[in-house]
Amino acid sequence: MPLAALLVTIFSVQFGAGFAKRLFPLFGVEMTTALRLCVGALLLLPVLRPWRLRLPRRAWPAILLFGAVLAGMNLSFYLAIQRIPLGIAVALEFTGPLTLAALTSRRPIHLLWVGLAALGVLLLLPLSHSAPSLDLTGVLLALGAACAWALYTVLGQRIGAAWGTPVITFSMAAGGLLLLPVALLRPHHFGFAPRELGDALMVGLFSSALPYPLELFALARISTRAYGTLTSLEPAVGTLMGLLVLRELPTAVQLAGIAAVVAASVGTTTAGRS
Repeated sequence: MPLAALLVTIFSVQFGAGFAKRLFPLFGVEMTTALRLCVGALLLLPVLRPWRLRLPRRAWPAILLFGAVLAGMNLSFYLAIQRIPLGIAVALEFTGPLTLAALTSRRPIHLLWVGLAALGVLLLLPLSHSAPSLDLTGVLLALGAACAWALYTVLGQRIGAAWGTPVITFSMAAGGLLLLPVALLRPHHFGFAPRELGDALMVGLFSSALPYPLELFALARISTRAYGTLTSLEPAVGTLMGLLVLRELPTAVQLAGIAAVVAASVGTTTAGRS
């Protein structure tokens, strides 16, 4: 069941990211991120019914911190895919949980797979004049999202195990509300045409409401290293959704870099015992 939940999460998040990118010109990245978290929290209210939880006072700082990490991770990732293709951004972001998985392992062979992942990242970067152009700010933002994703993994495992899946609703709402003041300061048109309304609902459903509870369900039942390695399909699925939803096709060199990151994660998975 944790594996099935993670697979649904992977496809759901990348599918929602494609729709989110289509909203950037209308709402801006900050408002799109806030909408993702707030709409997702609203959709989860009748499903998870978090008001039934009896949370101690010490739980709220952790919940708010988790919300801030959610906001930072999503905002960094959306700012990245505004500048670089979705598949490349996902591959760069994925180095966060992959590195975390290797660092929490005691097997020397995992260092080999980290080296392969590093090679994949180098293939994604425009380090030579013949390399395809790639926005450096977008790359740095994706790597920032990678750091936030590693922190999200650690916090999510602890919060899910301590207080259960429904607590994600409070964290998502907190993250969305933290971003709202920043989003409202950015001048954008906020009118809803039918297509934009549909895209906003798709973003909230597939990027937040569906994947985050499933991910917390999985995080509470598997190790941090297992989570980091089982999500090895993430860059490949991101590339596929970028092609299907956004018509983005990376170059052959960039596809090789994405494949190296995926292969590194698969290698880490098969080299482990748990």
